[in-house]
Parts: sequence; C-alpha cells; structure tokens
Amino acid sequence: MIFKTRVRYFYVYVFLLLFINYGFSQTNTREKLELKRAEIQKEIKKINELLFSNKRKKTAVYSDIENLSLKIQRKEELVKLTNQQINLLNNTIERNQKEEDSLESNVIEIKKAYQEMILKSYKTKSGKSRLMFLLSSESFFQAYKRIQYIKQFSLFRKNQANKILFLINEIEEINKELNFQKTKKEDLLKSNRSIQKSLESEKKESNILAYELRRKEKKYREEIINKQKLSLQIDKEIERLIREAIAKSNKEKNKSDSFNLTPEAKELSKNFVLNKGKLPWPVIRGVVIQTFGTQPHPVVKTAKIKSNGIIIATAKGEKVKTVFDGVILSVLQFKGSNPTVLVQHGNYITAYKNLSKVYIKKGDKVVSNQNIGEVFTNNSTGNSTIQFSIFQNTKPINPLFWIIKM
Repeated sequence: MIFKTRVRYFYVYVFLLLFINYGFSQTNTREKLELKRAEIQKEIKKINELLFSNKRKKTAVYSDIENLSLKIQRKEELVKLTNQQINLLNNTIERNQKEEDSLESNVIEIKKAYQEMILKSYKTKSGKSRLMFLLSSESFFQAYKRIQYIKQFSLFRKNQANKILFLINEIEEINKELNFQKTKKEDLLKSNRSIQKSLESEKKESNILAYELRRKEKKYREEIINKQKLSLQIDKEIERLIREAIAKSNKEKNKSDSFNLTPEAKELSKNFVLNKGKLPWPVIRGVVIQTFGTQPHPVVKTAKIKSNGIIIATAKGEKVKTVFDGVILSVLQFKGSNPTVLVQHGNYITAYKNLSKVYIKKGDKVVSNQNIGEVFTNNSTGNSTIQFSIFQNTKPINPLFWIIKM
C-alpha cells in the first residue's frame, strides 16, 4: 500500500515539475510578446502625435498616404502580435485546465489511498497488535527493523496528509492563474476589436488617397527619383569629405581607407564602440519612419529607395543632439537641400541631415547630448524629420543597432 501510494505521488511530483518548467517557458514567451506589443503601441502613439497632429494642406496627398501606410502597417503588426498572445493564452488555458483536472483526479486517488491506509491502520492499531508484531520477530535485528517500520509508517502517514494539502493549494493557484488568463484574453480580444475597427476606417481613407495618388503616380515617382538623386549626391559628398579627412590623418603618405588615429582618438573610438546599443537618439522624441538599406518605397511600390541611415519623424522645432563626444568634421549644404552636420568620433562618423538651423562650426569639440541644430519642418506636409547615419570610416552602418531602444 505504502509503495503504491509513493509511486503515485512520484508521478504527481514529476508532473508538477514539468508543469512548473512549462509555466516558466510560457511566462517568458508571454512577457516578450507583451513587451513587443507595448513597444508597438508606444510607436503608434508617437506616429499619431508626430505625423497626424498637424492639419495638412490638400496638396500633401503623397505625404498623407505615406504616413497613413506607416500607421496601418504598425497597427497590422499590433493585431498580429495580439493574435499571437491570444493563441498563446488559449494554449495555456487549455493546458492549465487539463493540469487542474489531472491534479484533482490525483488528489481523489491519493485521498482514497490515504483513507484506506487510515482504515487499515485503525483496525490494527491496538497495542496488542503492535506488541504481537514486535514479539513475533525471529531476531533482535528483525525486531529493531519492525520498530523502525512502525516509526516510518507513522511519518509517512503524516507526510501523505501534508501532500494532499500541498496538491489542493497547487490546484487553487492554477485556478487563480486560469481566471487571470481568461480575463487577460478578454482584454486582448476587446483591444483587437477596437484596433481592427480603426484599421477599417484608416484603410478606407488610404484607398481614397491611393486612388488620387494613382492619378498622379508619374509625378510622385519623379519626385521620389529626384529626392533619391539629391540624397545620393549628399551621400557622395559625405564620402568625399570622410576620405579627405582620412587622407589628411595619414598625411597623404599612403592611400588608406581608414583613419590614422592619435591615442586620444583611438580611446574615443573604443568608447564609441563600447556604447553600441546604448547611444542616445539625436532627438528627444521621435519615431523611425524609414529604415536603413535598399527598400521598396512605402507608397509607390515600383520605386526603390536607398538609405544610408534612418529617417526619424519628430516634433516641430525639436533640437538635434550629438549622440557621443566628438569633433565637428564638416557642415555641408547643397542647393535644394538642408544643412548636414558630420561629427567625428575616432574612426566613426555620425551624420545629422535635414536641419533648419546649425549652432556649431567645423572644428568645434562637442559632447554627448549637445544641441548642434534644429530639425527642419516641411511647411507643405507639416512633417519634421531628421536623417541620422553612422559610418565606420567610409562604410555606412545601420544606426538601429547602435542607438538605444526608445
């Protein structure tokens, strides 16, 4: 009887261990999804604040549909992520329900075995029975073993009672968790319904704008191509200025693609690398509306755009700040473009494009978070944006790997 009960409890114990380990895994996944969902919600809030707070002119269709497409994309990501959370909760609820049912079944079995053990013990509990059990021993060693058995049996019975209480407490905890999960699921379903409702409205608006856009697609495509040409022209000039600075650092004795750094500049470069993923944003408030690399245009899909950095939408009049200590390498401006500031950090260069005002000049030493200018606001669209780039010598690298997550 004792052996069978112990085996039964062993399986329950293993079952609980597996449940706890699975629970930790599920909690970890759930927390990651929740964090990602919170990030997207925060980003949508910023998009609304920074891109939809100002009234636009009717001529800004191209900009409106671009911004609306970004918001729709983020909301669709949010719906997808919320659905993942709901599916995870459904699986967890189903699993927890099965675990609760299984534990309840095991408690019933253990209780039944415990009752049988108590009844059997009661029937043979008389002092005479115990005495006869000991006196019938064939040797002193056997009598000693039987005394130990009686003690162990008493302790085992006590432990079984505690184990029943433990399992009942586990069932109560699972039940609490189940109720919490069901409430959370209802909240997520409610949130998804609300998001999908707003998505329907925004997609209708987008379709109306898209119809107007198709009528003038050729014009917008030409605008994109011209903007891309100007952007490439600025990038080529940035590369030329960096190469010029590299040649100067090498005293033009040899052709090199990297800076010949002083000990001080080497230390600065080393510290810049140590801060990868922790650099502040070049603006206090912002949302990334264009990522790094070659990509299809978000609205005119037939057009390709290449970006050596990221474009950040921010508030009107926002101050532009350096992301790290350094020296102003250059301040440049082309006809038809706004000023760009280059800051050198050893063999790393940060570029801040599309400024309306510049507070510094070439050769100035700057520190992290120092105001170097003000972001430009497009009067026709109401958008205030900055393009931020990072170069390792002349090679552009993805800034999103370097700046801190907001």
